[in-house]
Amino acid sequence: MEIVEVKDKKFSLFLSQDKIKEQVKRMASEISADIAGKHPLFLVILNGSFIFAADLLRELDFPCEVTFTRVASYEGTTSTGKVKELIGLNENIEGRTVVIVEDIIDSGVTMCELLKILAKKNPADIRVASLFVKPDNLKVELDIHYRCFNIANDFIVGYGLDYDQEGRNLPGIYKIVE
Repeated sequence: MEIVEVKDKKFSLFLSQDKIKEQVKRMASEISADIAGKHPLFLVILNGSFIFAADLLRELDFPCEVTFTRVASYEGTTSTGKVKELIGLNENIEGRTVVIVEDIIDSGVTMCELLKILAKKNPADIRVASLFVKPDNLKVELDIHYRCFNIANDFIVGYGLDYDQEGRNLPGIYKIVE
């Protein structure tokens, strides 16, 4: 599928499923080399990261734990840029290596707030693994340890990312057609 329609918008294929899987496999190798033996906790940020996280975790070759969480930073349909609540983190992360698995880092503001919240729980190390980063849109200094793709400030869907809760099931990444 080169062009798809999600709700009222058209999207064209930006990245194939094969290209995505190739980069996820590369990232898994980097993570394995860096933290194998530390029994890390992978903290997957829902909703958009679930497909990426599943593929990433299947590529890891060491024991690890995984948990899922959500961050609340929206009022209505607008992001406040501040994390109001970390929903679902019940694990004790004190002294642990934590890898945050995120689908896309746009401005970086929400991730920066999340890192502050997690740092108060005294982990040994926090690392960020993101499928996509929009470097030209970053508004804060952010240490992103692992990334699959740097992208322009385009609106994308597929592979877990959505447009108004639809399009997550597309196997590739699709960019909005202007």
